[in-house]
Amino acid sequence: MKFISLLVLCCPLLSAQLVMSKSFPGSVPEFSEVRIDASGNAEYREDPKDEDPLKFQISEEDRQTIWDLVDKLGHFTRPLESGLKIARMGDKTFRWEKNSVTFNYSEDEDAKTLLDWYEKICETERAYIALETAAKYDKLGVEKALLQLEISWDSKRIVAPQQMLPMLDRIAKNEGFMHMARSRAADLADAMRNKGPRNKK
Repeated sequence: MKFISLLVLCCPLLSAQLVMSKSFPGSVPEFSEVRIDASGNAEYREDPKDEDPLKFQISEEDRQTIWDLVDKLGHFTRPLESGLKIARMGDKTFRWEKNSVTFNYSEDEDAKTLLDWYEKICETERAYIALETAAKYDKLGVEKALLQLEISWDSKRIVAPQQMLPMLDRIAKNEGFMHMARSRAADLADAMRNKGPRNKK
């Protein structure tokens, strides 16, 4: 009986999902959304109606860090908008179960940190999309996509790097790509596997 009661209490936490989105007409993209569940399963979409989002897995350490921020923010039961008269920078929305909060700019440090996590995840997924697209349709553009990924990695802006590894390995081993691109892909893959700096030559 106690086990059943404990399971009931834990179910909301196990099924909880964090949704973070940004709407900014005129920007590229105009909309982006990240969803993360309690197991670290995540989705990224650039259209609210997208039924086939980009799926990936974040580490338990990163998920717990994000969940701790949600806890500090009271699961979005209080306003985060600063109220300052500043330029519009897009409407950001954080949602947890039935609670949601939307703001343009917040001075709350925990909100800023959570927003930075959201932006890092979006930067990661856009880098993934750019590299995948170049590898399929623009072999000469692969070097540029890899360079941007490299910059993001060196700036510690890449989340869940393991999703990049299969694609980086394919590029590194495919002689159809330029030698420089293959070398850069191999170096990045090694760095991501070792979670360290690139092997700069």
